[in-house]
Amino acid sequence: MQKLSAWLATLAGLVIAAALCVIATQSLRGQAQPALTATYHAVALANGQVFFGRVESLDGNYTVLRDVFYIQSRQNPESKEVANVLIKRGGEAHGPDRMLINRQQVLLIEPVSADSKIAKLIAEQAQAR
Repeated sequence: MQKLSAWLATLAGLVIAAALCVIATQSLRGQAQPALTATYHAVALANGQVFFGRVESLDGNYTVLRDVFYIQSRQNPESKEVANVLIKRGGEAHGPDRMLINRQQVLLIEPVSADSKIAKLIAEQAQAR
């Protein structure tokens, strides 16, 4: 009877150890950061805004975005035609050099392809500076 109890205790210990290993592995995978291979990324927020920029950090509770751009719709008062214009952040009164975005507000982060229209507009603005 003692051998059976010892065997069951050993088996229970092994099952518990295996379960803890599985939980730890899943926890580490959930915390792993995705590889950000593109120069610029689109960051869509819960409020519907989308910003384009260089993702500097995904650590902690905030996503840090530098060299930030956004699209603004402008209407020509004469023709009533609407045009979308890419605006660089930083010219505001407080002169921000980065955005700290609460991670709970980030819906998705996608790479901006180097040959996309957004990337070309960003490159044009960089040349104009």
